[in-house]
Amino acid sequence: MASTDVVDLILKDHRRMEDLFRTMRNAEADRARALREFADLLIAHASAEEDEVYPALRRYKNVDGEDVDHSVHEHHEADEALLALLEVEDTASDAWEDALEELVSAVNHHADEEERTLLNDARANVRDERRAELGQAFLEARARYLKDGCGSVESVRARVAAAGD
Repeated sequence: MASTDVVDLILKDHRRMEDLFRTMRNAEADRARALREFADLLIAHASAEEDEVYPALRRYKNVDGEDVDHSVHEHHEADEALLALLEVEDTASDAWEDALEELVSAVNHHADEEERTLLNDARANVRDERRAELGQAFLEARARYLKDGCGSVESVRARVAAAGD
């Protein structure tokens, strides 16, 4: 049976994003298809974290609330970088390559920090049973976002606009 530990689920998504980056960097791959999958995954993942995981982690005294705030800020940066890539039509262009590297940089920076801070704090301070409950809530929220086509350019544009309010 697959783990429902929220830490394991988040890490699994991070590794899938890395795989999709490799595909998007490959000039011979179907970059547009990989970007569609990536966009859906990134937005569903970040939204589910913000809805279900971050509010719960914020309540633990040994989890730094500033780390949670910083992670949300980094989600917004990744959203902006994703939108810039989604708006590039030619996947063989220099503009695509430049926008992709901006996205890779933003997402990898966030994933690295999140894994070293919030996820390690969650492992150390949140009971296994609670991490499994959070994992289930994360999966359900993520599935709802995926079902709604959260990675479309229109949805990402709306998310970026909402973050600017």
